[in-house]
Amino acid sequence: MLHGRSDEISVIDRLLADCRTGRSGCLLITGEPGMGKTALLEYAASAADGLRVVRGTAIESEAHLPFAGLHLLLRPALDRAGALPEPQARALRGAFGLAPAEPGDRMLVGLAVLSLLAEFADGGPVLCLVDDAQWLDRASAEALLFAARRLDAEGTALIITARTGFDAPGLAHLPLTGLDAPAAAGLLAEHAATLSPANRYRVLAEAQGNPLALLELPVALAAGRPVAGQALPMTDTVQAAFLDRVRRLPEPSRHLLLVAAAEDTGDRDVVLRAAAAFGCRPTDLVPAETAGLLRMDNRTVRFRHPLVRSAVYQAAPVSLRLVVHTALAEALHRPEDADRRAWHHAVVATGPDEQVAAELEGTARRATERSGYAAAAAAYERAAELTESGTDRARRLVLAAEAIAEEGDIDRMVELARRAAASTDDPSLTVRAMRVRAVAAFHHGMLRTARGLLTEAAEPTRTGDPALAAHLMLDAVHAAWYLGKDEIADTADRLDALPLPPDDPLTHVARLLTRVVRSAIGQGDRDPETLARRVAAAERTGFGGPHDTILVGATSLQAAGRDTEAHRVAGELLARCRDRGWIGRTPPVLACVARASTFLGRHTDAWDEATEALHIAQELGHRQWTAEISGVLAYLAAVAGDERRCHAFADDALAAPEPGAVPPGMSWAHWALALLDLGHARWESARTRLAALHTGPVSHQLPGLRSIPDLVEAAVRLGRPADAHEPLARLTAWAHDAAQPWIDAHVQRCRALLAPDTDAAELYRAALRLHPDDRPFERARTALLHGEWLRRTRRRSEARTQLRDAFETFRRLGATPWAERARAELDATGDTAPGPGAAGGALSVLTAQERKIIRLAARGLSNRDIAAQLFLSPRTVGYHLYKAFPKLGVTARTELAALALTDAAP
Repeated sequence: MLHGRSDEISVIDRLLADCRTGRSGCLLITGEPGMGKTALLEYAASAADGLRVVRGTAIESEAHLPFAGLHLLLRPALDRAGALPEPQARALRGAFGLAPAEPGDRMLVGLAVLSLLAEFADGGPVLCLVDDAQWLDRASAEALLFAARRLDAEGTALIITARTGFDAPGLAHLPLTGLDAPAAAGLLAEHAATLSPANRYRVLAEAQGNPLALLELPVALAAGRPVAGQALPMTDTVQAAFLDRVRRLPEPSRHLLLVAAAEDTGDRDVVLRAAAAFGCRPTDLVPAETAGLLRMDNRTVRFRHPLVRSAVYQAAPVSLRLVVHTALAEALHRPEDADRRAWHHAVVATGPDEQVAAELEGTARRATERSGYAAAAAAYERAAELTESGTDRARRLVLAAEAIAEEGDIDRMVELARRAAASTDDPSLTVRAMRVRAVAAFHHGMLRTARGLLTEAAEPTRTGDPALAAHLMLDAVHAAWYLGKDEIADTADRLDALPLPPDDPLTHVARLLTRVVRSAIGQGDRDPETLARRVAAAERTGFGGPHDTILVGATSLQAAGRDTEAHRVAGELLARCRDRGWIGRTPPVLACVARASTFLGRHTDAWDEATEALHIAQELGHRQWTAEISGVLAYLAAVAGDERRCHAFADDALAAPEPGAVPPGMSWAHWALALLDLGHARWESARTRLAALHTGPVSHQLPGLRSIPDLVEAAVRLGRPADAHEPLARLTAWAHDAAQPWIDAHVQRCRALLAPDTDAAELYRAALRLHPDDRPFERARTALLHGEWLRRTRRRSEARTQLRDAFETFRRLGATPWAERARAELDATGDTAPGPGAAGGALSVLTAQERKIIRLAARGLSNRDIAAQLFLSPRTVGYHLYKAFPKLGVTARTELAALALTDAAP
């Protein structure tokens, strides 16, 4: 019986009931030691009728071994690994040491875990129980939580317990506190009915509702041992109770317990081999098992509770611990035990020891190959501590910083990089350390700091390694883009001054980037032929080849107004990220794709892409991308007329990570709020916001030029055409520079708004001819303005044609305020439009997740392929297809190709 936990039990019961019906769910139970977390897991296991149970307990000593905790949990399901997509299967086998490891994105293993759980649940619902998750190694925790957040329709219930402070955003959280007075009294009465009233009161006061203390303190009293005073922390009191029981064991049993506490992987053979150095025999385990301190089977030795292990280990003298770790290192003699052996040697080492440091460096390399970057960083850092001052120590600290950079632990990577830089004069190591600090600053949104570090790091490499200098300066230009025109000009000059080989692919990307950023700030060559040549040269070389330079190329294409090409290049890069499981690299790529989709009027696609990017960026702690992507989402919400979401996302975009700096999402937020005003005919508010954008520090960014038609429209509506002349001149210059018909269409539309009636008609017609078919939103806006002008000039029949086209496009896109404006104009011509509830495209009836899955299914992808693309499980894909088919009126995948899968409201 679990006293005082009826609410918690009901939560678990609901989770298990959902699991039996095929729905997945996750629950995180946290609390201080002894609060009953493990007891709730035991309840879940006992209540799991009809469910298969897999469980694992994280082990403190394995917290530095990548994927050790995950392997313990998933061993029963590993025979299903062959059914996973090959990249996932390779990543999982490599992570568990079952195949050669390959470097890759650490989250690919998380996707493999999700797929493996789905495959395992194919034989019936599964309950996964994970105890003491605070001791999970970082790689296991990341992979498990990545999978947990994406469980949906697999028929898998996951319950995780951890001590208070364990961070698992996105999971349902059940914090445990102490039992209330009646429940505590009931538990004590059940297990210690013979206590005297005085001792009963004393135990209740000491325990303060902690169930473990309520059970263990009476044992200490019954043995005639005084309970520690109330001044002691509760955990010390509970440990004292455990140690009292340990001290009553024979000495060989106590030694054997200490060996098990220091090794604590549960491998009975290793424990016994190491304990033999103290004269211990297997029979010495019996007293510890009889006392209820250990649980054993044919292969493993487990402590009944983690506090037993902690108490045994912490109470032992340091000198004895060192002897125990030495014995364990000698007992771990197999090649596959090299990592554990290295860590035991590292515990024993008290000063510089190059042999142990080299062992740890090997451990770190192996961890990196398995994407266990946290474990690698810990091993490199400890290796550095065991290395004499000098280049090798600095090198190991740099390696630790670079490894932890993959984890996104910004504070720690900065600390390690600074320690490395302070301990060496080696220029190459100094540059690597500065680059790590710059990456940390950029992810944190500290853009001024990032640019300064990158430009400083590039200087000593400009002649000896110009390619490295170019990569550093490409990143510096990226940071400068968010700072201001002066910083952009200075950084672009530094990049141009590098002595790069003329035919190097990196050179073409660098020259394209400096060309477009200078053009954006009104400097440099504005010859369209020069721009065309630089774009062509960069395209010929695949934009430099590596991931980062391809992304620079795609972003440069957007700055040059070549959105279709940018969408293609970024889309191919995104496909590469998905195929290889590079989840950590996807936020900036998805952001680039979402921007391109937005510019092309594919608003539903853009919403789905930006939402996915935002979730991953938040998961990784990338504040820079979180802000910018929030701005894109604010713009899309403005198109739909969603005031609440627009303002909420704009607020997030305007959050400045660096005091005194421009928020990364400012230009998008201003544009979004102004577009929201335009859609609702709030002309003055729109003009004010757009004027601030065009005269402020971010006018050079993508929304700056692209929002000029909005500024012209607002100024004309307010009878202030003079406010439009200078912005229109900028737009006209950009149109000449970019040589793109869609920009020419915008210029013609703006001129039509400003022209006398004798010229406006031809200008509107010219704009409509120039608008490409793949930009429906902007074409419809031109048709709306043309129709409004035709109605005012009493050409109602012609007006109706334009207004009907605009209305239908806006309605299909889910651009509600714009559709209502077109409807009102149609009413004014004496025509009528369908009511507000009229259906949009086929996709308008689907959820965002269903839309993404249906699109991929329509292209012929299997459930497994779709799952790999969207970081879901195949069962979840099948579940969403099952829900979507009736909404679309289809019964088979083959019917999807015949549907008009047009864009709809996000």
